[in-house]
Amino acid sequence: MPLDIERVRQLRPQNELHYFPAIGSTMTEAARLAASGAPHGTVVIADEQTAGVGRLGRSWHSQAESGIYATALLRLSLSPANVPLSALMLGLGTAEAITASSNLACDLRWPNDVLINGKKVAGILAQFSDACVLAGIGINVNQSSFPGGLRTPATSLFLESGGCPPAREDLIAKLLASLDAFCSLLAESGPGGILRAFTAASSYVLHRRVIIEETGAEGVTAGLDENGFLMVRLDNNRLERVCSGGIRPVNTTV
Repeated sequence: MPLDIERVRQLRPQNELHYFPAIGSTMTEAARLAASGAPHGTVVIADEQTAGVGRLGRSWHSQAESGIYATALLRLSLSPANVPLSALMLGLGTAEAITASSNLACDLRWPNDVLINGKKVAGILAQFSDACVLAGIGINVNQSSFPGGLRTPATSLFLESGGCPPAREDLIAKLLASLDAFCSLLAESGPGGILRAFTAASSYVLHRRVIIEETGAEGVTAGLDENGFLMVRLDNNRLERVCSGGIRPVNTTV
């Protein structure tokens, strides 16, 4: 069933919403709007993306009328160097909205995966464009199956809730409210507030044995630095900052 965008507008009159039944990528349209001076809180939403993009240029599977595919424009006091921090903020907002809508507990895997029971239910893509953070968020809501060969096993709120997912319109409204709350936390507490909140919400930030995807090196996570990058204590005892790529879990924790 198509998204009832008028209901979303009623729930979130403070956001300028741009809705498309289908679009190549909400990020591309959001970048165009940012360049034209669109205000903070502008949101591009689509029922389907034909060229959805994830982190590092990877594709994002965007089944028609099944998920939330959105990009919000956030005009914050951040520089391009703070994009990793903004991605953590988006993950926090997405996880909070999912839990508030479904009572399903989420985990956050640095830098941009929202997990339920170890499977990816949402992904985050933060980019800096025209002095604006483009907050790309994809949430699997009503999907009952996924294509094979995915880098991380995927799930949806439909599958995790036993076939009773929240309405997409209500989830979008809660997502935008959560983003507002974490933007306020950033303004009031600075980067430290976001770093502390992410550390508390993620099982991956501290004492988790992981593999660094880019190098294949193994080690134990040792917290976040001041910019939101993950620190890993390698097996040779060297402390490494993970600046690109991602991490995968090793089946043991310490």
